[in-house]
Amino acid sequence: MPLPDGDQPWPPKHLAPVYSQIATWAAWYSGDPEALAAIYGGSQGYDSTGFFASERGGWRGAVGRAIERWFWGTRLSQGEQRTKLHLPAASDIASTSADLLFSEAPTLTVEDKATQARLAELAGDGMQAALLEAAEIAAGLGSVYLRTVWDTEARPDGPWLTGVHPDAVVPEWSWGELAAATLWRVLRDDGRTVVRHLERHNPGRITHGVYEGTPEKLGRPAPLTEYPETASIDGLSDGNVVETGVPKLLIEYVPNIKPNRLWRNVPTAAPFGRADIAGTEPLMDALDEAWTSWMRDLRLAKARLVVPRAYLQSNGPGRGAGFDVDKELYEALDMLPGDDTGAQITLVQFAIRVEEHAKTVEALWSSIVRACGYSVQTFGELGDAGAGVTATEIRARQRRSFMTAGKKVRYWRPRLASSIETLLMVDAAVFGSRITPVRPQVEFGDSIAEDPRTTAETLSLLETARAISTEMKVRAQHPDWEGPEVAAEVARIKAEQAMSELTDPATFRGNPPADPAEE
Repeated sequence: MPLPDGDQPWPPKHLAPVYSQIATWAAWYSGDPEALAAIYGGSQGYDSTGFFASERGGWRGAVGRAIERWFWGTRLSQGEQRTKLHLPAASDIASTSADLLFSEAPTLTVEDKATQARLAELAGDGMQAALLEAAEIAAGLGSVYLRTVWDTEARPDGPWLTGVHPDAVVPEWSWGELAAATLWRVLRDDGRTVVRHLERHNPGRITHGVYEGTPEKLGRPAPLTEYPETASIDGLSDGNVVETGVPKLLIEYVPNIKPNRLWRNVPTAAPFGRADIAGTEPLMDALDEAWTSWMRDLRLAKARLVVPRAYLQSNGPGRGAGFDVDKELYEALDMLPGDDTGAQITLVQFAIRVEEHAKTVEALWSSIVRACGYSVQTFGELGDAGAGVTATEIRARQRRSFMTAGKKVRYWRPRLASSIETLLMVDAAVFGSRITPVRPQVEFGDSIAEDPRTTAETLSLLETARAISTEMKVRAQHPDWEGPEVAAEVARIKAEQAMSELTDPATFRGNPPADPAEE
């Protein structure tokens, strides 16, 4: 299929509800007060997607002004300084979600030895960092796309994976599966003219296009060579086509979690996932209000002195008057003895409601975390595990978090396996690697490491019961080791044990132990 017609609205109107909701989640995830004020209060000058303009209808026109009853929906009075504060709950939750999935690199296994060796080269720290980033995007915005890319000049050692934000892709579905996708980015934007780069993915080929349009319209096509960002695209043929040599899409859609309750009756949006914070927006709004109120108490509770007018020193005509709080001696004032009309220095300092605010913030935070599918202990709240707590006890306390992570693994595993297969295909087709591209087995790591002391005690008990071999003990102690490393360590252990037996008087044949009966 060709690139879209330049006269059409962009982004496409059928994705308006999706992009609008993603923009809302993005505002919470980014923690930008201006974005939150724009969405809920209609602040002028902020419009990241074109679907919720501040005073031009769109998303706000559909929702109306009911959200102005929210904390972030109240507008500032003329000349009032912004004092609203934001707690980054959404970003904290998204980051923790990514850590639960990819704090340890997933294990990728194929049967062919040459392919396994090449996969180990491609799947280094860079891939784990990309997966961590992609998982955080998915948790914050509801989904992410995994794309296989390459550049023979910039990185001649092979292809790699990147994460693409969901509001930068126009997907096409077939029975809930991704059939084609158009990625887009803005190259230039001066407020009137917007230059966009579109990258359409079909099985076996990628078609590129540059369009010069307006904030609402895609506009007319322009040559790729007119812009440096597209002039040097690797592998172009026929002007704007890249033949991938791979009979499948180079991009995979990974939903964060399903179903999306907001779009269950919207056919064009049904395949999309939902963000972790979906449905908790009112709670996060209340959390920001409680935190701002707490900080307002601190601000208002600053000590202030109320002094009589006679105590003030003039700063000159038109410059007002001031009071020197460090002055120790004052001139005699003309006032009656015992005058109680207020001619005294009065200290004004309000109480800070620390306990009330702390309990409110804690209750709201706990409610948000539970609604997102996690345990508060995962975030270091309510009794952190000490050094003596085992990994089993940690899992028991954080069971809800691991259940949520387990759900997400079921969405990630097949998409990641397909992306790795695509990566190997591109490596063979573009870089000429002598491998057999296959779909690997993907095993996710354990995000809670066992305490070394607990591991040692467990292995000791198993050894006493004669229920474990030396090789299995080494593998339990070093789960990341390969076969040769394990075999070498087992050989060293056996050699040391044999040496200790030779030097132990109780076991050395030339020096048998004394018989107590002979003494």
